[in-house]
Amino acid sequence: MASRELMDEVMRRLKRRYRAQMRTSLDHTNPWELLVATMLSAQSQDAQVNKVTARLFKAYRTPKEFARLRPGQLYPYIGVLGLYRGKARNIVATARMLEGRYGGEVPRAMDDLVKLPGVGRKTANVVLGNAFHVYAGIAIDTHCITVANRLGIARTRDPVKIEERLMKLVDRKEYANVSHLFIALGRDVCTARVKRCEGCVLRDICPSSSR
Repeated sequence: MASRELMDEVMRRLKRRYRAQMRTSLDHTNPWELLVATMLSAQSQDAQVNKVTARLFKAYRTPKEFARLRPGQLYPYIGVLGLYRGKARNIVATARMLEGRYGGEVPRAMDDLVKLPGVGRKTANVVLGNAFHVYAGIAIDTHCITVANRLGIARTRDPVKIEERLMKLVDRKEYANVSHLFIALGRDVCTARVKRCEGCVLRDICPSSSR
């Protein structure tokens, strides 16, 4: 099965199984909250991030409010997450940049987003796709890396190369869905440590299947 044909079938099957998960699992009510939550999610579970942001966004809501803070003032809220000191610095610095350069609004362009402290392509793609329905690329996390390699779509762990490869195999309107669906599959049966092929909807077409 050719790569494009394989990807079409993969998407069809994953949508049938995981359609309810075709959205970010990070709780948010606006682009700024999604940006902060995504920054906090690095090396942290989304469920834990949601517990943190539930308290954090009650105390501070807008970029203007965050811009007035010192990073240490965020520690009591985000200290349970990994890398919290660096995340606090980046969130405050990002809020200040938004206030100074973007009128307090989260920009809608990749080039602008990746200029923000602590924001890379993955975070930018999450925000663009989920907050603005702008599909500039595909957010690649560890689940996406694992699934893409097991499917033989990629043979590298480089997120940029995997993103480039996937972008050639799906239509732009599917960019956000690829990420959501690969993450759903990775969390369910295709984890980095173990693959449970007997419960996978791709078991008969995946070259790594132990069926």
